[in-house]
Amino acid sequence: MSNKPSIPHQFITIEGNIGAGKTTLCHKLSEDQGCKLILEQFADNPFLPNFYQNPERYAFTVELFFMTERHKQLQEELSQRDLFQNAIISDYIFFKTLLFARNNLNAEEYRLFQRLFNILNASFPKPDLLVYLHRPVSNLLENIKKRGRAYEQEISSDYLEQIQHAYFEFFKTQPQLPILILDVEKVDFLSNQSHYQRLVQLIAKEYSPGIHRVEM
Repeated sequence: MSNKPSIPHQFITIEGNIGAGKTTLCHKLSEDQGCKLILEQFADNPFLPNFYQNPERYAFTVELFFMTERHKQLQEELSQRDLFQNAIISDYIFFKTLLFARNNLNAEEYRLFQRLFNILNASFPKPDLLVYLHRPVSNLLENIKKRGRAYEQEISSDYLEQIQHAYFEFFKTQPQLPILILDVEKVDFLSNQSHYQRLVQLIAKEYSPGIHRVEM
């Protein structure tokens, strides 16, 4: 048996910028803690490669596809939630749909998109803890290059900066939600077990509503 602490939260969301390592961490936590795993099916978006090549043309299409797919997945997974089931861990929060849309759409498109989002978002429960993996943009670019997804290679540092800014602005609007920001620039939780154990210890703590930031 592992000597790592069990995580008390019933619904945890791991978030982060592109290349932060959120999906990798979710896999490890799910295996380690026996959590039910919800992973975003981003690779199934047929418009994503075209969006990275021509964002103005494909922004609304790509964001609408993401929103409907995320809604369908979360609705199916969270509707099955049971007090006697294991905890749930997800590598995205539905609200990220609006963050990326705000960054990618023009004003008229965003107003329409926001109306659709508000209708779909009304019934979703919020996570008991939102964990945000923060890495500097240079670190993100290295990770994106390393994992080698062809359609991600055109992502610019400016775009990643904009996404990062959108997340932090969102956090300020959620005073009722416990948010744990982990600075993980020097952390390798995939290969370094001590790094991973430290990260689990931090996630396993109880947090009051608001923003909590830890440099690892």
